[in-house]
Amino acid sequence: MLKFLSKLKMEFNALDSRSAACLELLAQCNSRNAKESNPSCQLEVKRRTDDKAPQIKVTFVNGVEDVFDASTISAQTIRSLILEKGQLLETEQMFRDAGESWPVIIPEEELQQPAVGTKPRKAEEKKQ
Repeated sequence: MLKFLSKLKMEFNALDSRSAACLELLAQCNSRNAKESNPSCQLEVKRRTDDKAPQIKVTFVNGVEDVFDASTISAQTIRSLILEKGQLLETEQMFRDAGESWPVIIPEEELQQPAVGTKPRKAEEKKQ
């Protein structure tokens, strides 16, 4: 998960029951495997003493920032969203490395064409 991030900032009150997602994500980020995936990722923790809702701010390697309200979303969901966006970044980079433009524009007439040969042969044989 950290390999897609340049910075991860968490703000929470440790005594607040709403900070469970922050604490869980912090534990995941402090694991050896996570740290080895991107040693240059900055992990910043700000412990609060007020009643402000816990918040997680992530900065992706391309500079895009996302902010999550950790009181309304689970750590697993945040992790999934980071991984999903990170995979999109990887795909974009692969296209750019290959000299292709991004985003890929598929002509409308190609979208309307039937996909030939997508049925497994066994399904075709059963019809006969």
